[in-house]
Amino acid sequence: MALVGSGLLAVAVALAATNLRISVTSTSSVLADISHGLAASPAWTSAITAAPSVCFGLAAVLAPWLARRLGSGSAIAVSLAVLLVGLLVRVAGGPTVLLVGTFAASSGIAVCNVLIPVVVKESFPKRLGLVTGIYSAALAAGSASAAALTPPLSTALGGWRLGLAVWAAPVLLALVVWLIGARRTVVVAGSSSTSAQERRRSMFRSPLAWVATLLFAAQSTYAYVIMGWLPQILRDSGIDRDTAGMLLGVTMVVAVPLNLFVPALAARLKSQSALVVLMTVVPAIGVVGLLSAPTAAPLLWTLLLGLGTGIFPVVLTMMALRTRTSTETAQLSAMAQGVGYLISSVGPFATGLVHGALGSWTVPLLLVLAVLLVQAVLGAVFGRPRFV
Repeated sequence: MALVGSGLLAVAVALAATNLRISVTSTSSVLADISHGLAASPAWTSAITAAPSVCFGLAAVLAPWLARRLGSGSAIAVSLAVLLVGLLVRVAGGPTVLLVGTFAASSGIAVCNVLIPVVVKESFPKRLGLVTGIYSAALAAGSASAAALTPPLSTALGGWRLGLAVWAAPVLLALVVWLIGARRTVVVAGSSSTSAQERRRSMFRSPLAWVATLLFAAQSTYAYVIMGWLPQILRDSGIDRDTAGMLLGVTMVVAVPLNLFVPALAARLKSQSALVVLMTVVPAIGVVGLLSAPTAAPLLWTLLLGLGTGIFPVVLTMMALRTRTSTETAQLSAMAQGVGYLISSVGPFATGLVHGALGSWTVPLLLVLAVLLVQAVLGAVFGRPRFV
């Protein structure tokens, strides 16, 4: 069974996507305030930036199982409800409670990360690039809003707790619209008689699937280091908190128009290799700018960094293009996100530890450049037209 690809379902997809990074960027934009308010250690601060990726990886492997038991539409609804609860729980206590809430919120996000692209492929097969672009643009817009607005909201509402709590409201809206928009289903032809366990094993034996997984890990490492630590990098260079949060918002919002047309372009191209390499070189220039002169042109550096996040929907589109059926898309997505996010969780955590040990952002940013080099190589390989 597939959800009917109605206009309301497309709206529901966009609203759900708007909430899939707000837990990360809202936290990072006031991370110093949270750490100070909770008297948290540097290791805890590093852990809170890595927690989303860890949770994304662990929960993503459960998404196909949950979809088989409940159906994709119901599984996404349950996941949005878990996200809503997690966002409220995380502001209700101390460091441990915040970690628990972050785990819950990130677990809900992880299932949506895996299953929404499957819904897009099943329900909008003739508009794959367009709807993927809308999904990715909405995700970027939500990320940008949380990054830019959380610092002033925290000031206006008297603290970071209420500044973070307000982001439960758009999740509630998305959940309501999803419950309405995902009610109608249609029967689709089955594609294989092979057992789910056998198909999963075959996906893990595919070299191209591992290329996709490592590519996803590389782009996630870059994205979550930037989302988790860019405000602190800017603040340590002398930029005030609100401006640093706004610049993180710029990094996210610049991807909105890019995400609207790049996936459609990628879907039309026979090979996406050159596109991936180009979208890796651009943020590398931004990282070099942060290394050499962070306050000389911070707006330019953040714009370039933001353009690099546009590779996320391209990778999602390529995973759909490299699979023959929605079942394979779900399996590849679960593998790439489950394993990829676990690998990428090392990035934000190590970034905080290395900075704490050295007192400088030079080595962490050089490591980001190394990750981008790996991303370019893997993207060039995965961009060639073939199937897993």
